[in-house]
Amino acid sequence: MNPFVERLSRSAAGFFDVVTVYLGDRLGYYRALADVGSLTSVELAERTATAERYAREWLEQQASTGILEVARPSADPLARRYRLPAAHATVLLDRDSLDYLAPMPRSLARAVRFLPAVLEAFRTGRGVEEGAYAEADLDELAEDNRPAFLIRLGREWLPAIPGVHARLGAEPPAHVADIGCGTGWSAIAMAQAYPKARIDGLDLDETRIARALRNAADAGLSGRVRFEARDAARLPDGGPYDLVTAFETIHDMARPVDVLRAVRGALREDGAMLIADERVADTFTAPAAEIEQLVYGWSVLSCLPEGMVGPDPAGTGAVMRPATLRRYAEEAGFRSFEVLPIDYELWRFYLLRP
Repeated sequence: MNPFVERLSRSAAGFFDVVTVYLGDRLGYYRALADVGSLTSVELAERTATAERYAREWLEQQASTGILEVARPSADPLARRYRLPAAHATVLLDRDSLDYLAPMPRSLARAVRFLPAVLEAFRTGRGVEEGAYAEADLDELAEDNRPAFLIRLGREWLPAIPGVHARLGAEPPAHVADIGCGTGWSAIAMAQAYPKARIDGLDLDETRIARALRNAADAGLSGRVRFEARDAARLPDGGPYDLVTAFETIHDMARPVDVLRAVRGALREDGAMLIADERVADTFTAPAAEIEQLVYGWSVLSCLPEGMVGPDPAGTGAVMRPATLRRYAEEAGFRSFEVLPIDYELWRFYLLRP
């Protein structure tokens, strides 16, 4: 067989894995299986208010690919009992685990919904407006990096930057801005790790900010974490800041230099900006490493089209190499650009000083 045919066949099987996991997540199938231990198709359909024939086909497909286990494959189809292995349950259901990946199929489903608009963007050169986020999109975007923020940001990443770590725990209280904060988990994580610090979370999307406010209230942090729907290019309005953070957001910006210039103007003289973005190679290679292949996929379908909106976009895309960010920082007037020795498989960390 032609090797490329084999490759596309494997990719198709992986695509169906992702799509059927999305169905099981959204329909509550995995939760029902985990709660009970094992279920037949009839029992699963009853517990989730879905149709038995569809539930049965999904169960058989999941067992055929090894996602679920089935006790007696030769039993009558309606009598077969299926279970979700514990290791798979952690990935699909434990939102506090670093292995939690249920948001990924939701993200991919969202990207597929934008395909017609992306096709048009390729033809016109214009960007794709995100528009208002549906609740499902908010759930997916909020959960994606939540465990890493809550577990690693205040315990590993920030303590690995001695000057920043010391300032965040010192008096007078440090003032921090988290730009592109989404639904607030990075800001919340910083507030939990550094009780003296005051955190401003900024994001363009009002729906995300509303969710961030609820998340902060649920965490008991409404007094120290403030969220506002505001363009980061207007950051000096809230400064001066000791630290400004930007987690996986600079590459999405249509005009990142404008934002970085605003950040530099809002920082104290001894302040710093911490940026975390995709850990791609320093230079283009082909074929690329697996993580870079994945980042390029997101860039084509989502990050580049969303970053091409408006006049004179930078057209960065998700594959923002260190040299590109260094150029942006220099154009914005930063005097210092440092790649930090923080070990995280998905992101590279940068420290900029005015």
